Order: sequence, then C-alpha cells, then structure tokens
Amino acid sequence: MDRLNFADKPLGCPRAANRTRSSMEGRVLAIRKRLQERSDLGEYGAQAIRREMTRLGIKRAPSVRTIGRILLRRGVLDGRQRVRRPPPPPGWYLPDVAAGKAELDSFDIVEGLVVRGSSGRRGTGSKTGTRPVGIEVLNGVSLHGGLVASWPHAGTVTAKSTMASLLAHWRPFGLPAYVQFDNDRIFAGAHARADTFGRVIRLCLSLGVTPVFAPPRETGFQAAVENYNGRWQAKVWARFEHDALASVLRRSARFVAAARLRSAARIEAAPPRRPIPKGWAVDLQTLRGRVIFLRRGDANGRVSLLGHTFDVDRNWAGRLVRAEVDLDNKRVRFHALRRREPSWQPLLKTHPYRPPTWTFTE
Repeated sequence: MDRLNFADKPLGCPRAANRTRSSMEGRVLAIRKRLQERSDLGEYGAQAIRREMTRLGIKRAPSVRTIGRILLRRGVLDGRQRVRRPPPPPGWYLPDVAAGKAELDSFDIVEGLVVRGSSGRRGTGSKTGTRPVGIEVLNGVSLHGGLVASWPHAGTVTAKSTMASLLAHWRPFGLPAYVQFDNDRIFAGAHARADTFGRVIRLCLSLGVTPVFAPPRETGFQAAVENYNGRWQAKVWARFEHDALASVLRRSARFVAAARLRSAARIEAAPPRRPIPKGWAVDLQTLRGRVIFLRRGDANGRVSLLGHTFDVDRNWAGRLVRAEVDLDNKRVRFHALRRREPSWQPLLKTHPYRPPTWTFTE
C-alpha cells in the first residue's frame, strides 16, 4: 500500500459504504415489475416487494424503508418528481470500453492562443517591436488510464502534424483499441465530398485502431479531453507569461511529465495497450477495419454521415445511435444508444455501404 499513489483520486468514498448494491437494486426493480404485471393481488409497493423477496428466500433482503428509497431513487414511483439516475459508466457507448476491457484515447485542439513573439523589425519602419505568434495545442488523454499528452504548435494544427503527434505518442506507450475525435475536418477529413476519409482516419485504420467521432454539438462525449484542456490552460497557459513558443513547450512538457507521474498507478491499471507492429509502414491507400460515428437521428429517424442519409428507425427519431462503418464487409450497422439503459444497445438497421475506391492524394 505504501507504493500506491491516490493523489489523483477525489477525497472521500465515491459510494456510501452502507448503500445497497446495484445488483440488489436491480433485483428489487425486477420483482416490482413482475408483481405489477402478474400479481393476483395487484400490489407492487415496498411491502409487497419485501414479502416476495422473503418468499423467494433472498438473503440479506433490504428492509421496507430501504426498498422505498430504492424505488424513489430509481424514479419508478407513481408520483411525479425529479429523478437522479446513476450516470452511465465511462465510454458507455462502446461495450468493451465500458467494461474496462479496452482503452480509448480522446484528442482535441485548443485554439486562439497568442504569444508576443520575438523582437524584430515590422515592415520597413524603423521601430522595433514584437510579432504576435498564434498558438494551437493538440491535447490528448486516455479514458481509463488518464495518460495525457500535449503538443503546442506555432500557427495551426494540421492533419499531417496530428499524424506525427499520434505516432510520437503511441510509439512509447502503445496503441489503444479506440481513438476519439470531434468532427473537425483535421480529424475527419474534408466535408465537401461524400465518402471522405482523411489522413488521420487512414492512419488509425492502418494501425488497427478504431476511430470514433462524437456527435456534433453535444457535450459529454469529449468530457475527458475537454477537462484536460481546461487543466492545461489553467496550469500552463494562464499561470505563466510566455513570450515565445519555446517557453510554452518547456512549461507544457514539465506539466505533462508531472501529470503522468501523479497518474502512474492509474495508467498501469488501465486496459493493456498493444505495441505498433514491427516493420509497420504508413499506408493511407488501403481502407480496412471499422469507423464509428455517434449520431442523433432526425425527426423521421434518419441519420446522416459521410455525405449520405440512411433510414434507421422511425420509432427512434431524435435519439442517439452508434453507426459502425464496416469497411471489410461493406456494411453500416446502426445500434440504439440510451444513457438511461447503457447496456441496452440493440441493432436497429443494417445498410450496404460501398467504400471509396479512388486514390488518396498524399
């Protein structure tokens, strides 16, 4: 125990020690539902549930008052009031990530930063001044391990620089099963043409990493990296005065090293990452594997992605779906997603899909 580091953990217990287990709460709800549908007496309150649990011989069955609190907490009482449901597990929209069997890296870009720059003459005048230098930062963090990375750039982050940064990060630490981005064209590719897979997607596919794209204009899916963006700006950018890119690079490197050291135990306990295969070479022409898009259907139950609109399910209008583009089998599979029931992800529809065959311009 003396070698463990809990510095990155929140204070206190994440769950009350005397709180009923989630499995027991689920059993209470299942018994209530069965009594409501099949009971001859027609009673399905806390006392009826307690009697039924006693009849079934369930060990350590909750008391009547505890069962009542479970029903209130889960929002299944007849009265209408605010329900505080338990949040879904991290990465709930990907079953193996939610189960802690696979790692997911999230990346995002911080824009709009400016430093004074170095001294030099402006134009042809005689006055000496400083040219402002625009800074953009590519940040990344792993979902389970909390492994962070930052790459400040002078100017703008490009698809090519993103590829170089991802490779520099994955060579020493290994490849995750999934990598998640927003829908910026730097990550997804140009949006002007249908069936466009950009450089970053093709790099991930060539390494066997599944790209995942968060729903447009929705919060929560990129919460891990957005949180790290805020930490980086508070601890590196706003804390010190920078007059050149070199200063930002030094401070950022020291902060990243300290953050990794603090999260060392968590990084080690995270799902395993596989190394880059020996003899691997970048292949941006071959499209193999899967690309996942998290999308929300329109009012008619249709979902738009890759420049196409697919009919999914009219009964799932305006709700989240996980679209899996299977490039090997030339299919797009749509799964229903619901935060209230994160483990329930049925297949809604399958459509044929023809991947692009044109040569990618490198």
